[in-house]
Amino acid sequence: MQLDVKDAASIFNVSENTIYRWIRQRNLPVHRVNDQVRFNRAELLEWATAAKINVSAEFVKAPDPEEEVLPSLDKILKTGGIFYGVKGGDKASVLRSVVDLMGLPPDVDREFLYDVLLARESMGSTAIGDGIAIPHVRNPIVLHVPQPSITLCFLETPIDFDALDGLPVSILFTLVSPTVPSHLHLLSKLAFTLKDPGFKALITRQAPPEEILQAARHVEERLAK
Repeated sequence: MQLDVKDAASIFNVSENTIYRWIRQRNLPVHRVNDQVRFNRAELLEWATAAKINVSAEFVKAPDPEEEVLPSLDKILKTGGIFYGVKGGDKASVLRSVVDLMGLPPDVDREFLYDVLLARESMGSTAIGDGIAIPHVRNPIVLHVPQPSITLCFLETPIDFDALDGLPVSILFTLVSPTVPSHLHLLSKLAFTLKDPGFKALITRQAPPEEILQAARHVEERLAK
């Protein structure tokens, strides 16, 4: 979906003038269509996550009126799995380890998933700062997965992920989704959850899976209210 300046201003709860200023000064991703400014929803979410810009709660809860109902974030994390001590000395080898660990249906082509994750990183790092990255594919429908999942991996050794803040990455949330709307919803919901101090503290100290899932469930409940 292509959004205009008014839509983007609504997503971020800012003025249209602020959107134009962000285009000039903060590299807000924008497209020119017949001399008109247009935005891609996924690109806005990725930019907001990396720039630590808040989005409206309504956008997080329902980014697309046709979106299917998703499982709760804790269930999505449980589907993908939480892993500790994941090995790898660079971005490519870490992603190789992550793909091998992901909780995926047996008919998913893991080699293809690895290739598209690497291709996405070549377009720009998915690191969002503070030692966290969110690897994902730009077009999720190519994976043919029946349900969304997030795989949380804590790396054995922090690695350079080309993050804007220059910090090495030690925490990866890898997203896969069956549809573009579910991908957008999942990305926005994860970005919202990572702003929660309690959840952030748990993943920073690599808490046990039960504590992380419970914190995710609490954030989801607050969002629903």
